[in-house]
Amino acid sequence: MGFADEAKFYAGAGRGGNGCISFRREKFVPKGGPNGGDGGRGGDVWLVADPGLQSLIEFRSRIHFKAENGQSGQGSDRNGRGGRDCLVPVPLGSVVRDADTGEELVDLTQPGQRFLAARGGAGGLGNRHFATATDRAPRRATPGQDGEARWLSIELKMLADVGLIGLPNAGKSTLLSRLSAARPKIADYPFTTLEPQLGVLTFPEDPDIRPCILADIPGLIEGAHEGVGLGHQFLRHIERTSMLVQLVDASTEGERPFEDYRVVLAELAAYSAELAERPRLLALNKLDLVAPGRQAELAERFAALLGPEAPVFPISAREGAGLQALRDCLGRMLACRTEERP
Repeated sequence: MGFADEAKFYAGAGRGGNGCISFRREKFVPKGGPNGGDGGRGGDVWLVADPGLQSLIEFRSRIHFKAENGQSGQGSDRNGRGGRDCLVPVPLGSVVRDADTGEELVDLTQPGQRFLAARGGAGGLGNRHFATATDRAPRRATPGQDGEARWLSIELKMLADVGLIGLPNAGKSTLLSRLSAARPKIADYPFTTLEPQLGVLTFPEDPDIRPCILADIPGLIEGAHEGVGLGHQFLRHIERTSMLVQLVDASTEGERPFEDYRVVLAELAAYSAELAERPRLLALNKLDLVAPGRQAELAERFAALLGPEAPVFPISAREGAGLQALRDCLGRMLACRTEERP
């Protein structure tokens, strides 16, 4: 229950304060003019992108967010105080939509980025605004206006440079722990990872390459794009990645490694054709459990299947073998993509 990537919530802005009806009452001024102040503006509801948040878990315990109402105006030309804004922190990568229409309103991807979810109502006018040459003692003021109120839905798409994908128990969590300081749960059974995990990959040997964020996406299975297993819930988190590393368990027998490869590729294509074409590296994992002859056979057949433009990396995430070559390739690809940016 520690992760949430979808939520629905109510944003209610504050009502504006009412205008005041008042007249000057001073000694020796028997017929003072109007001096009713204006009502204060209602508070706004703002969504604020907070890089310290990783999920929408807070929305499970609170779904109503309301700003403060503005205060009414007072005599002696005193305006009412404006209502306090309500600030709602949300994780980076939050996509906000109108819950009724489904219209996308904002995509919060920058730290500190703000979105006005509900605008506060305007304050009413005091009677001082209605004095005229023929009506010097107006006895009317306007009420404050209601603030905006609406239901919004929010969906979290994690921001990561590289997504680690593969069938359950392919070794993604182990690879993430080897390439970064992340410490995900690791065990020899499927669906060890029940929520996306993030880690930072650094390149100390080349300071010109900026650190990148790795995302361990929970295991996909056949039919994931239709909601089967865990994959459909987390496929959205792959969408923002600039490249993918697909892990295949090379320790399985017969044609199973090739079937596993095709299953994941088919699920990506079914979910998004563009996602299936994203730059992707293939890592044949668990080679410490594979005989040397079988290793050579798998590497040769996968190389022929993918072609020269898609290198294959035989690795053992548990033993650390082959990881430097994979790390170097990721660094080069990330460096090239950085240089291509305008």
